[in-house]
Amino acid sequence: MADGVFRDGLLAGKVAFISGGSSGINLGIAEAFVKAGAKVAINGRNVEKLEAAVKSLQAHGTAMGVAADVRDYAAVSQALQKVRDAYGEFDILVCGAAGNFPAPAVGMSSNGFKAVMDIDVLGTFNISRAAFEYLRKPGACVINISAPQAYLPMAMQAHVCAAKAGVDMLTRVLALEWGGSGVRVNTITPGPIDDTEGMRRLAPSEEGKQKIIDALPLQRFGKKDDIAQLALFLASPAASYITGSIMVCDGGQSLLGGGAIMAALM
Repeated sequence: MADGVFRDGLLAGKVAFISGGSSGINLGIAEAFVKAGAKVAINGRNVEKLEAAVKSLQAHGTAMGVAADVRDYAAVSQALQKVRDAYGEFDILVCGAAGNFPAPAVGMSSNGFKAVMDIDVLGTFNISRAAFEYLRKPGACVINISAPQAYLPMAMQAHVCAAKAGVDMLTRVLALEWGGSGVRVNTITPGPIDDTEGMRRLAPSEEGKQKIIDALPLQRFGKKDDIAQLALFLASPAASYITGSIMVCDGGQSLLGGGAIMAALM
């Protein structure tokens, strides 16, 4: 792996399902898993985008795509069944589908708030609940993708703050309930990651990007591979005694408080 530290074959023989896997951070995780030897299925709503992502993954290993809206439990169940039929039981589940748009609470519609809650919280529950029967026991793991908004209140992000806090608490509850079956459940919390839709929306200008970089303790944006390497660790035997953890990978953003990044953009 070009930028990675984990050896090839780390996930040989494993099966991974990644929701929201057709772009951004989640596609980066999918690529890392494929290169590490896993059979990977990615999920998304946009069929054209999904097919392009699968094609890129197949250049490195075994991959397939299944289209489904994570808010629709029946559709999720059907998608998971297709993957189960093709690859067998799952070893790794990554719940990464998410929604976001900047808006003040007063300027946000009820439907807008609900849409983000449904994609993030309900979607994470739907994928996890429907996949549980296919997870191998013991040794399986679930990795949820959260955001600093889960614990850092940010203006213009009431919906995301509420949704990601829900994802983090769901991680902890599932870790409690599923530990007896040998299933580990953890969260990755990425900070500002370059070349992602989230950062393009938050900081569309070069000036805005530089302001964020200047505010961060590590003085750089994260790379998608930074998150992928953490996901590889959590999916590997090296993390076999870690469950219920919120793993922050944010270049020190959380040390500044939620207002620091938003202030940099004002």
